[in-house]
Amino acid sequence: MNRVLSICLGFLFCVSSFADDKVLTIKGDKGPGNGRTIVLVAGDEEYRTEESMPMLAKILAKKHGFDCIVLFSWHSSGKYIDPNAQDGVKGWNYLDNADLMLIGTRFRKPNEQERAHITKFLNAGKPVIGIRTSTHAFNGKGSFGGKISMRAFGPAIIGDGWVNHHGAHKKQGCRAVIEEKNADHAILNSVKDIFGPSDVYGIKRLTAANTILLRGQVTETLDPASKAIEGKKNDPMMPLAWLHPYTSPEGTKGTTFTTTMGASVDFVSEDLRRLVVNAAYFLTKLKVPEKADVDYVDPFYPSFYGFTKDKKKWQNLNLQPDDFGLGKSPANPDPAGTPSWPHRPMKK
Repeated sequence: MNRVLSICLGFLFCVSSFADDKVLTIKGDKGPGNGRTIVLVAGDEEYRTEESMPMLAKILAKKHGFDCIVLFSWHSSGKYIDPNAQDGVKGWNYLDNADLMLIGTRFRKPNEQERAHITKFLNAGKPVIGIRTSTHAFNGKGSFGGKISMRAFGPAIIGDGWVNHHGAHKKQGCRAVIEEKNADHAILNSVKDIFGPSDVYGIKRLTAANTILLRGQVTETLDPASKAIEGKKNDPMMPLAWLHPYTSPEGTKGTTFTTTMGASVDFVSEDLRRLVVNAAYFLTKLKVPEKADVDYVDPFYPSFYGFTKDKKKWQNLNLQPDDFGLGKSPANPDPAGTPSWPHRPMKK
């Protein structure tokens, strides 16, 4: 009887997951990831994770078989996606049945009930992928399990917290350089050339327990062909991607893969997409493909990173999860002050 009840409850969870209009759910096609669920958490004011997370979800689901659920930050009215709403992420409960969390939030403020789902996920020792601002994913009062403060999530779970912009913001780019001693790591399979127009982040807390896979070379300009700057900025180069062993509030051990790249426009780089997909395989204990297929499922038109001073921008855009669904390719406006960067596809 208990088994029947369990099956029924599981079915109801699946149905409710697909019916929730506050999240974007993409069912996996046949592939190695079948039976595994990834929750991708968007929610930042600057780097456009509301664009990149749906794009990554499509690749992970349709090309690799993972069931993917994308969470967004919502305006307090509940009517539209609002990346500026720091307490607006909806759907943390989906972590209860997730096998992997991919997070790119910035200074989010989940309430006690929402934090309980994150804490439960961590206490199960489940794996995490963090991109860009995940180093400062949360902020405010409260903690995870009474042991890890919101601000400490970065150093404890991701590997480091916010330090600084090591490269000049919107002026100098970032080229990934493979850490030679770890060049054979499976996460680096067919990862050869990554360049992004977001600058290199400063990193200072990694220890010998972390496995550095890539370092970030500061380049003279945002042009992918630009040279590395000379001098101390690249001596030594900052860690750019690493594996971090974390300890949950209850003492469970888990593993995080982090890259401080992750602006929406960074994912124009095929090998950055491959790096994240490879990490999803590795952390869910699947064999990493020799060369993972990371072609876009739908055309991808990322907007450039930057804050907006337009208080009505998100209300006027009225973005909904379905706007990023299969068959959709939104192209949202760049923020004021965006530098020229002609190295991405642009919707005509």
